[in-house]
Amino acid sequence: MKKYSTEIYNTIKSITNKGPKELHAPFFTEHEKYFLNKCINTGVVSTIGNFVNIFEKKISKVTRSKFTVAVNSGTSALHLSLIAANLKKNEEVLMPAFNFIANANAVSYLGGIPHFVDIEKESLGVDPIKLEHYLQRVLKKKGEEYFNKNSGRKIKILMVTHIFGHSAKIKEIIKLAKKFNFIVIEDASEALGSFNDKKHLGTFGDIGVLSFNGNKIITTGGGGAILTNNKKYFKKIKSLSTVCKIQHQWNYNYHDVGYNYRMPNINAALGLAQLKNLKNLLSSKRKLFKLYNKKIKNLSWVSLLNEPKKCKSNFWLQTLIISKKNKSLLEFIISYVNKKGIQARPVWNLINLNKPYKYCPSMNLKNSIEMKERTFNIPSSAGIILIKNERK
Repeated sequence: MKKYSTEIYNTIKSITNKGPKELHAPFFTEHEKYFLNKCINTGVVSTIGNFVNIFEKKISKVTRSKFTVAVNSGTSALHLSLIAANLKKNEEVLMPAFNFIANANAVSYLGGIPHFVDIEKESLGVDPIKLEHYLQRVLKKKGEEYFNKNSGRKIKILMVTHIFGHSAKIKEIIKLAKKFNFIVIEDASEALGSFNDKKHLGTFGDIGVLSFNGNKIITTGGGGAILTNNKKYFKKIKSLSTVCKIQHQWNYNYHDVGYNYRMPNINAALGLAQLKNLKNLLSSKRKLFKLYNKKIKNLSWVSLLNEPKKCKSNFWLQTLIISKKNKSLLEFIISYVNKKGIQARPVWNLINLNKPYKYCPSMNLKNSIEMKERTFNIPSSAGIILIKNERK
């Protein structure tokens, strides 16, 4: 086991050199100080201001989404998306179990029930073929709506996650969703700058979500955004993201329960600075992938997750996949490199194995279980490349 662990450690060390050893550290330049000072000097740092308005327009331009609403986290974005999709108590929402837990939590906030589906191995996204076969067995149609035969609960929403910045088979998934009249919420939290056939991820479904957490491609400190081309969804989400206040110069009246999820102006200022460097960040991530891939190709027992065909990934987290016969190495390798001062982590525990979701419905999760046992992430900061360039 030590032999394999040493090979991985030496590979990572040779590339990170004096760069960040964290899984994903933000990269800052003088732009951030300039924009933050500019925002502070205005005295407008909370949820109203030009920085957040401009940030939304910039995100719309990058993603080619007609409407963008900036909020305070990716989880808030998921929550508001589900409200806009009119999720009701005891309705089931299809989502991958191989996923960050925020999807399931957002469904639970509204009294919904996560219904876990399997992934395919190329992208680690929802498997549309396996899902269609499963749905044909478990769904019963009543009018234009579909119900789980076993639970009797309605299913009208499918949440799709693009894992580690790589596109799921989104075109096939959209086609499947139309067949069953599902609303598609696309979790592209990790996928700013990622495309499928030249279309930005998060813009295929009815609603898309981005995250700007501190460990994402760009960061606003904490933050997220909701993308949609549907004006009705946009208006509802924009209102809910504030406090549903009826516009008036001084009176305070409200038309619904609002959530105060709007992104603060100062966070948006940080985001605008980060967007100035987006092309360099994405270019550096791709260069980092190529460096890792060149080294990993010399190791027969492990491979590096690549972008799917006809897709352009942002390579958010570099992801190693151990061969099936060597999967027992996973925990030892992760422990070894962390003790050596380099951060590596396994992928998330499958959501259905966590206490709040153990009794939720799920299909056969064979692929999810296998890939959970074989997959881990290694240092992926754009700064690994950018810092080297600055030293030249």
